Amino acid sequence: MQKYIFVLFSFYFPAVALFAQQDKIAPELSAAFNRGETVDLLVVLREQADVRSARNLHTKSEKAHFVYARLEETAARTQSNALKILRESDAASNSLRLVNAIAVQHADRALALRLSALPEVARLAPDPWVKFEGPVDVKHDVPAERDQVEWGVSKISAPDVWLMGYTGQGITVGGADTGYDWLHPAITGKYRGNVGATDHNYNWHDAIHELSPLNNDSLGNPGTNPCGINIQAPCDDNNHGTHTMGTMTGNDNFGNLIGVAPGAKWIGCRNMERGWGKPSGYIECFEWFLAPTDLSGQNADPDKAPHVINNSWYCSDNEGCVDAAVDDMLRLAIINLQASGVVVVISNGNEGPTCSSTVNPPAYFEESFSVGATRSDDWIAKFSSRGPVIADSITFLYMKPNVSAPGQDVRSCTPNGGYDTYSGTSMAGPHVVGLVALMLSARPELAGHVEDIETIIEQTSVFRSDTLECSPNSPGNLRPNHAYGWGRVDALAAVYQALAWQPVSTGAPEQPSASVFPNPVHKTALFNLQNFIGKTRLEIFSSEAQLLVSQTFVPQNHEISEVSMRHLPAGIYVYKITAENGRAAGRLVKE
Repeated sequence: MQKYIFVLFSFYFPAVALFAQQDKIAPELSAAFNRGETVDLLVVLREQADVRSARNLHTKSEKAHFVYARLEETAARTQSNALKILRESDAASNSLRLVNAIAVQHADRALALRLSALPEVARLAPDPWVKFEGPVDVKHDVPAERDQVEWGVSKISAPDVWLMGYTGQGITVGGADTGYDWLHPAITGKYRGNVGATDHNYNWHDAIHELSPLNNDSLGNPGTNPCGINIQAPCDDNNHGTHTMGTMTGNDNFGNLIGVAPGAKWIGCRNMERGWGKPSGYIECFEWFLAPTDLSGQNADPDKAPHVINNSWYCSDNEGCVDAAVDDMLRLAIINLQASGVVVVISNGNEGPTCSSTVNPPAYFEESFSVGATRSDDWIAKFSSRGPVIADSITFLYMKPNVSAPGQDVRSCTPNGGYDTYSGTSMAGPHVVGLVALMLSARPELAGHVEDIETIIEQTSVFRSDTLECSPNSPGNLRPNHAYGWGRVDALAAVYQALAWQPVSTGAPEQPSASVFPNPVHKTALFNLQNFIGKTRLEIFSSEAQLLVSQTFVPQNHEISEVSMRHLPAGIYVYKITAENGRAAGRLVKE
């Protein structure tokens, strides 16, 4: 997966514009304003955090804290003017951190013009409601008692891994979908919030804050959501999410052996409202998985992040995900989440069987780990989207999918105790998520090494060739090819290679550095400390060199240290941080 390195370099450079300064307001928004409408939009900030150094860290926890701190610092420093305007306008908004952007609901032209006038704003992009079509085939009323392992779980050799003692124990998987019926017998014991006393804090997040105006009933009314909005416990308003979670972890102890990693725990985020989603909602779930929060959205904790997440959805360009800024924000969200040590698995889409039918984000991003769907006879499913990804109908960009997995006629759980059979690449992705959990339960030290995990899965997959010839540059017998990617995944082979994995040194750690935000400080200063080792002392001096504050602690390569300055008068101060491996200093202003 070395291509990942080069893509990162193309994305991250603070203070470099993502888009041209002119025409900051997307044409779709301008057209809506000309019609006298209000719109939902994304305020995309010009500066995006540089998190490349996370690859120099060794553990998943170190990567997660480092990325979280960098993103928080960048957003806090650059969003303040836009947020002030939004507060003055009494506009409903959501400050995003995983990408440096702000989601705004029902903005009018006057508000858009004020926001676009800020030099730190790169673009105002549409934030449309987009319909997700779901599986291509659904078979209902499958008998609940089974007493056998489902074919897809067997096909990828998961039961052979179980016999080795690895069932996903100690690993947390995440799902971003239509929600989850956490009380379903197949997955209730796997829910991380259902261990002893039920606790949904850090285990569930709802990114649905309003009903979609496009999700109308037969009379044209938006109706009601059976789960509600901003809900405080998992609920599935569409069946799709519960089905995917069953394939990842499900086992009801009554013979329904539907999950690849029945020993893993799961957490979830709802990113669609009865099958309709928004780019800001998709990003909000990605962000929550970086550092899950309590139910009030506070006290984020990167150590509670999952190891791998499933994304069986797409943001169709036919439905509105056409703006370049939206595309880049979704891609950047995946890159940053991967940098934090989370494996991001994406279903490749159901637009097959034609060549280059991988056409929707996030599946077509080169950085996405995309999964095609196979049948029980190991042939690629007709509906599974093919590669290669092209531009302007002719330019070959790169191959998709990355790998393939069982996705046609997959039986799993549905809300209210049901078991149905679905077909779609939505069913294939969860098999790979379960596979990652098996690998990490066998070799916990591999956690956080996203590129290595992806490479192992690719290299150990079972090669399959396609009879379809897409072009002279994309014959079906290539590896990887446009139908299967590197091949159909093999859990046993992947676990064997995971057990033999040895970490490769990424070089010497970076020199320690520090920044403070907000600056000027009002009441509390937050010091973002990077790469300090051993006993560390933080000191604040007056302009006359008088020591006013002194704190000593031992950070874990990175830390956000909170220092109260309520007792200090307004003025200019100097801070100094000293550790075993170096020091840093700077100025701060107290308002």
